[in-house]
Amino acid sequence: MYTGGFAKWTRRFEDEHARRQAQGDPDWEQGATLPSAVWAGIQRFQVGEDGDGANLIDKADQAGDPDYGQAVRLFVAEEQNHARLLARLLTAGGRATLPGHWSDAAFVRLRRLMGLRTELLMLMIAEVVALRYYRALRDGTDDSLTSDVAGRILADEQRHVPFHCERLHASLAELPRALRRPTMALWRLVLLAVSLVVAADHGSGLRRLGIKRSRFVAEVMASSHEVVSAVLSPRPDAWTHAG
Repeated sequence: MYTGGFAKWTRRFEDEHARRQAQGDPDWEQGATLPSAVWAGIQRFQVGEDGDGANLIDKADQAGDPDYGQAVRLFVAEEQNHARLLARLLTAGGRATLPGHWSDAAFVRLRRLMGLRTELLMLMIAEVVALRYYRALRDGTDDSLTSDVAGRILADEQRHVPFHCERLHASLAELPRALRRPTMALWRLVLLAVSLVVAADHGSGLRRLGIKRSRFVAEVMASSHEVVSAVLSPRPDAWTHAG
């Protein structure tokens, strides 16, 4: 059982919540205008952000660290806020949310197959892909509301990755040393497969945001090296990727 310093993460999440409350929401009244292919991508990512996180919270509680359990609850709340922001963005653009998407349903089922370690490894795949997508969404459009929303979500995701790296570092330390690097090598293979699916599914929208499918996949995989190093390192808080 890991009982590390997750109280600091609870404070960070709480501080960020207070900052968001003081900042307030984007100006939804300005509306949003985007190509249809970009709207389709936002709809799919909104589905992925929308969930109650009950399964992850339950596994976090079973890990036996109350500080970690509380930090996970605050992480889930941020993800739910992302879903809310994207839903409001869609409304501002006259678009509806989707009731679901096959890719999200499949991903959730995979995440729930085993214990906390597997759930976090799969969740980290979604987070690393999201980092590149929201950066493209922030920088690839001249729509100010979209850039604002994407920038807010991206800033959160950049904090989420080191949070998960720290817990995964502790979790992998419970494995025999000989299995740790192969586990992360397998994780990178799954990440490659997922990024290829995302690039194929979102290719048209990504092009409208100024990024080709091949570049999207290459940059996702490049960022994964730093994640692997942070998970395997004795200093998991050393993840310094900037979006």
